[in-house]
Order: sequence, then C-alpha cells, then structure tokens
Amino acid sequence: MTDFVERPTALGDVAARTLANATKTVPMLSAITPRWLVHLLAFVPVEAGIYRVNRVKDESSVEVACSQLDERELPQTFVDYEEWGREYRLSAVNTVVDVHTRVSDLYSSPHNQIREQLRLTIEIIKERQESELINNKEYGLLHNAADWQRIKTRNGPPTPDDLDDLIAKVWKEPAFFLAHPLAIAAFGRECTRRGVPPPTVSLFGAQFLTWRGLPLIPSDKVPVVDGKTSIILLRTGEAKQGVVALFQPGLPGEQSVGLSVRFMGINHKAIASYLISLYCSLAVLSPDALGVLEGVEVDKYHVYA
Repeated sequence: MTDFVERPTALGDVAARTLANATKTVPMLSAITPRWLVHLLAFVPVEAGIYRVNRVKDESSVEVACSQLDERELPQTFVDYEEWGREYRLSAVNTVVDVHTRVSDLYSSPHNQIREQLRLTIEIIKERQESELINNKEYGLLHNAADWQRIKTRNGPPTPDDLDDLIAKVWKEPAFFLAHPLAIAAFGRECTRRGVPPPTVSLFGAQFLTWRGLPLIPSDKVPVVDGKTSIILLRTGEAKQGVVALFQPGLPGEQSVGLSVRFMGINHKAIASYLISLYCSLAVLSPDALGVLEGVEVDKYHVYA
C-alpha cells in the first residue's frame, strides 16, 4: 500500500516568494523619543565654547527717590556687578561610526548603509543630549536649581496644590513643566480624584496636559528612583533671564545645531570611519527661572466609586 500524495495544482506561496521583493523599512529604534525639551529651549550661540553669566552684586543697594515735592538732594547710586560671573563650557558627546566599505558598496540598496548607520547613531547621541541637559552634574536642570527653589510634595503624589506652589517659585512668565510620563500620569490621577481634569493643548502636532495654562512636557530622561521622581518648572529665553541652551555655530561638518559629522578616512582593513560630535550645555540666567518639585510619588492609585 502506498501513501497518496496530493500534487499541487498551482504555484505555492513559498516558491512564489523567491521571485518577489519584500518592501523593507529602515531600521526602527525604539529608544527614539520626541525630545520635546530640545524643541522648547531657546538656543544661544557662544564663542570659543564659553558662556559667562554676569549678575548684579547687590540689587537692594540701589537707591531711588519718588514724588519729591521739595528741593531735597536726590540719592546718588550705581549698580554694582559681580566681579566674575559663572562660566559655562560646552560639553561634547562623541562617537566614531565604522562601516566596512564592502558592506556599504554591496548592500546599500534600497537603503544606504552609511546613511542609516549615521542616522541611528545621531538619534542615540541626541537622546543622550537631552539626558545631559536634565541630569548633567555640572549644568543639568536637576543639579542647577537653587536650594530655595526646591520644594517637596505635601503627601507624595503630585497634586494641583503642589504644582501651584511650584508656579509660585517660578512666577515670572513660566514656560512649561518637565516631568517623567509616570509623574504626569500620577498628576492626572490626582486631578481626576479632585474632579478637576486638566485641559490639554496642542503643540508640535501632539496633545499635552496643562495646569494653569502651562503644558506638562514628558521626558523619560527625568529619573524615577524607588517610585519617586521630580517635576521641573522653568522660564526660558535670554531676554527673560530664563534658561537657555548653548551651542557652537559654524562647526566643521555641521549637520544641525551643535552637531557635526566628519569623515575620518579608510584604514588598511577597508573600514571607513566617521566622527560624530554634538556639543551642548545649558545655563540658568537667574535663580528664579528654575524650580523643582521633589519627592513625587508615581505609584499611588485610587479606587473610584
């Protein structure tokens, strides 16, 4: 007795695919985020990688007269400056991308291998830039808030009252809150519990929660440690004595603000090398331009009837 084998009556999928070309995407990198902070900061060009913030020495010593109806002598005064302001220096985020010329020559259709290697590396470098702007121990936002501009939550989770207290610290034209997405979600829960759902605003084609008209900008670079994080509020712009980002214009091989890509040559193993450099820093022009709400708990939930 022989087994019966049914013969195919038409070309099958597996065989057909040998003549078909799959439509291929570029490599997807899940670590890429919108990086809203970089979009919202005002960038100021610097010379020789140095930015000095000069401040007034003692504002209370300036004397003025008001509504004098007699002939009393007017006060004589002047505005004194600090002798040497704080200097901010640009820091560099660097890496070298290596691509074998055989790979780039033979396997660059439909997507160019060199271009994709550079694109993905630049995305990772820009993610690191945002992290440095928030966490760098020399110039990052979390490390440059003055002690008197730091407050703690009343009970752990971020409430409308806590954000109001933070606004009171940065009351001169605050621009936006910056927080981890978990902190924004926790704030939303506290608002829902109180029956005051925060309105939303559209920026850059995306929707953001707001409080008192100020958007809550998410960034996963704001650290969460043991279920606690911080919420930052800042004023931006040089004219407003706020927070500014710094960059060096006119870099060799400049691709975008503060970013350069330079070809370093091909070695004896036929490997082409490209140097990618991003120079960045951040300056707080006035202490009241930056406030931080600390001790924000992100893991408290409520049961709604």
